Order: sequence, then C-alpha cells, then structure tokens
Amino acid sequence: MNLEKAKFYTKKFEGLSFHPYLCPTGHLTIGYGHNLENGITEEIASSLLDSDLKTAEKEVCSRFAGYHKLNEARQFVLTDMAFNMGISRLMTFKKMFAALAKGEYPTAAREMLASKWAAQVGHRAKILCEIMKSGEY
Repeated sequence: MNLEKAKFYTKKFEGLSFHPYLCPTGHLTIGYGHNLENGITEEIASSLLDSDLKTAEKEVCSRFAGYHKLNEARQFVLTDMAFNMGISRLMTFKKMFAALAKGEYPTAAREMLASKWAAQVGHRAKILCEIMKSGEY
C-alpha cells in the first residue's frame, strides 16, 4: 500500500480535530480519526511530551525575562513546573521569581517548597528544589 496516498484520502475523509470528540459510533476520537480508547504508543506519548515541554519552555521564556540568565538545570526546573501546573499558576510564584532575579537560588527553592504545589506533587518538588539550589541535575 502507498502510505502517502492512503494518508491523503484518509485525512480528507476523517478531517482533523485537535480536540477529543465522540465519533458517530460513540468512540472518543482525536486527530485524523484516532480512537483514544485504543490508547497511544510510546512513540506518540514521547512526541507529545517533546511538544508539551517545548511549549512550556517558550511560555516561561516569554514571561520571565531572567530565564536566559539561568543555567540549563534551573531552566529545566521552571519548564517542568510550567509543564506540570501551567504557566498561569507558575507565574503566581512571585517570591520565587524575585529570588531568581537576584540569583538567590536557596531562597527560590524555599519559596517553591512553601507552596500548595509542593504539597501536591511531593517528591517531585523536593527533587526540583535540590536542582534549583545546586544548579545541577
């Protein structure tokens, strides 16, 4: 089978939906007719994660002027937090961002731990705080 021709016609028949919907037979569907009830592959999950992390990084970068002054490990912490809770909620960490702007990484880590988020994610928060303090993965 010619996969490119098959994709061309199937895309025309199915249409593209970026949001889940119920198909005429009642199955939860997304994309070009992908039945979500069948799950996804590791490859698709990894591709989605790549895309989501890139989006989170762009959002943090555009909202925090000091992002590029941080080393890669600290950039990761902010990106992971944005990925986990969303950029709007991350931006409520005003004391953390103030500490980051001054290069006060232990203070930034304490502010991270003194949050509802830290209580919700537990071990993840502790690991991210250690990375924020040390600047190392």
